[in-house]
Amino acid sequence: MAQEIVMPKLGNTVESVIIVEWRKEVGDSIAVGEAICEVETDKATVEVEAETAGTLLAKLYDVDDDVPVLIPFAIVGEAGEDVSGMLTSAAPAADASSSSEQGVPAVSAAVPQPEAPPAAPAPAGGSSTGISPRARNLASSSGLQGLPAAGSGPGGRIIERDVLAALEGRAPLTPAAKTAGGNAPLQGSGIGGPVLASDMGVAAAGVPSSAEFPGQVESFPVKGVRKLVAQRMHASLAETAQLTLNASTSAASLLSWRAAYKTSPEAFGLSKVSINDLIMYTVARLLRRYPGMNATFHGSEIKQYRHVHLGFAVDTPKGLMVPVLRFADQLTLSQLSAETRRLAGACRDGSINPDELSGGTFTITNLGSFGIESFTPVINTPEVAILGVNTIYNYPVETPEGIAIEKRMGLSLTIDHQAVDGAPGARFLKDLSALLGNLELAAAL
Repeated sequence: MAQEIVMPKLGNTVESVIIVEWRKEVGDSIAVGEAICEVETDKATVEVEAETAGTLLAKLYDVDDDVPVLIPFAIVGEAGEDVSGMLTSAAPAADASSSSEQGVPAVSAAVPQPEAPPAAPAPAGGSSTGISPRARNLASSSGLQGLPAAGSGPGGRIIERDVLAALEGRAPLTPAAKTAGGNAPLQGSGIGGPVLASDMGVAAAGVPSSAEFPGQVESFPVKGVRKLVAQRMHASLAETAQLTLNASTSAASLLSWRAAYKTSPEAFGLSKVSINDLIMYTVARLLRRYPGMNATFHGSEIKQYRHVHLGFAVDTPKGLMVPVLRFADQLTLSQLSAETRRLAGACRDGSINPDELSGGTFTITNLGSFGIESFTPVINTPEVAILGVNTIYNYPVETPEGIAIEKRMGLSLTIDHQAVDGAPGARFLKDLSALLGNLELAAAL
């Protein structure tokens, strides 16, 4: 028997999601645990897995639609099953974008759909009741002028198919006209009627020549994790006063402790401890002595936190994610290491809970494995600082016996100068360098 699949609440603060990609199409078989679609919250992209096996009979939303949580977004049942009655109960709308605005789904189903109704009359005065966002975007990107007074949507609303119909009767645009942008007339001044750049109100000479872009070019939409990272990084740099301080520390203690843990009994839970785990453990304890670094900035106020909730950057196939270790300052080294591996694994396989990607008070990002000697990590706002960990390298030092080679590691600390002055940031970095160079001290904190 066919069942409606409800969009789960992917986190305590998530009220709606945007469908990024459908992993299954109408008619495809679905097993329990298989990903039906990929959705984007305000924190991450997450795969929505099937809790019911069967055949996908209907998709109630399209890609890029905003779907409220806890309402049906798909129908699963037996192949060939008639779900027309369920589609009626789901109140299918004429246009996906206008539907999402009201929380009502649009339908793509494995059943015959009725023909589009004739255009509804415009209300008194001859003006349309509006235009859906999708129709508006299509008209704008196509440079369409002269939209109909009324569309075929509910109450005369102009929807996407009305714009497509108008575009069919418009003269073609030359490449220069497409690049120029602006509103295009229905008939152009070119030979045979094509719309020229001059018809768009832009001189053709101002359009870049294709000779400036030799070879094949591929374009990709900015969406999912990439879109989230782009928005957050731009906002971080635009809204904060970031200053990066660089220092180095001896890596001998880190390497020695890591080697000892690697050969420790399995029962101790320390054999998988990494150098990054040791750094995170040390940072979490030092931050208790620097409440001004374990803080968030909110314009008119600064919030300092008693406990450390440590974010750490994870490189995933989908892009950068920053899960958060809750109460990192309260964890033992073995607990911290195990939780770090769990969170990183969940990020990489797409099973991370969005709630685990927010609420950090300080972040660490490690590019040392790529041989990076120094960089400027970007603050994960509203946090006020982020630590960048660099590669371990050979450094010549003078000893009584002559020149020796020492293993050292670079550290790059970015602070928000709105909330943290240079001197406190420098003191924190100096103390961290000392602790990492002598982990016996860090263990005593």
